[in-house]
Amino acid sequence: MKNKLLRIILLLLVIAGIAVVVVYRDQLDAAVLESWLQDAGAAAPIVFMLVYIIGTLFFFPGSVLTLLGGALFGPVIGTFYNLTAATIGAMLSFLMARFMAADWVANKTGGWLKQLVNGVENEGWRFVAFVRLVPLFPFNLLNYALGLTRISFTQYSVATYIFMLPGAIAYTYLGYIGKEAATGGEDLVQKSMMALALLAVVSFIPRIMGALRRGSMLSIDELKQRLDSDEDVLLLDVRTPEDYVDEQGHVPGSKLIPLEELVQRIEEIDDYLEKPVVTICRTDRKSAKAAQLLAQHGFADVHVAKMGMTDWIKNNYPTE
Repeated sequence: MKNKLLRIILLLLVIAGIAVVVVYRDQLDAAVLESWLQDAGAAAPIVFMLVYIIGTLFFFPGSVLTLLGGALFGPVIGTFYNLTAATIGAMLSFLMARFMAADWVANKTGGWLKQLVNGVENEGWRFVAFVRLVPLFPFNLLNYALGLTRISFTQYSVATYIFMLPGAIAYTYLGYIGKEAATGGEDLVQKSMMALALLAVVSFIPRIMGALRRGSMLSIDELKQRLDSDEDVLLLDVRTPEDYVDEQGHVPGSKLIPLEELVQRIEEIDDYLEKPVVTICRTDRKSAKAAQLLAQHGFADVHVAKMGMTDWIKNNYPTE
């Protein structure tokens, strides 16, 4: 009963904090925050980090604070303050969500949400690394969402700190450049080029991570060797039922789940979250899309059969 009351109080506190931020967001801009910090004197770094941590808990835009950290403290120390405060805020959000609702989620969730939770838990720190490098979800919301899973707090915390570093460096430096431009600092052209280069690197990271999570393309010969070696690999055919039994046939032992039904039926292949999965279709157009969906749902080792059934038949391999 006592824990239940504490959970309710904590939930109301979070809701109230978010409401305050939403109502007063226009008044809590960078200029106001900078004025507060200037008044803080030598305590400005501590005050800044406290504001960043509280802002993370209550959904204040982290980009505003990160840019401000770069403007006030420079690219090196600013990155340290930004990254440390953001990580502490993320850790507190995680713990609050776990205390408030993780048991309820474990007992009540089903369907696609259960699959998402299972994917996070099975992939562990790799999932955290992916979502920190590739901002698919809002940062503040993601901190709470991950607390609802059973992922290790240590893995979550360490991966958060390490894999938020590229973005922290880029946006802190951008804030620093903005301040330099406003005050007429030296070497603005070179510094601006550096800022653009950092942003380009950060923007390219999602493509790299997406390719890594989808895994490599497998030639049909490589696929046949893996199947013949009795490796525990799932060959997932994502064509239509009609194509599965047409003149091309299908690979013996493959499992049919049409691409259009994959998300709804993904629980059927839960056992392969951490095992190799190879997607196959007539060529590799549908199978590439299927591999991307599987990666998004937490499957850790997904590959695409290059040129699919077309090459399988060309090599005179058996079909059913």
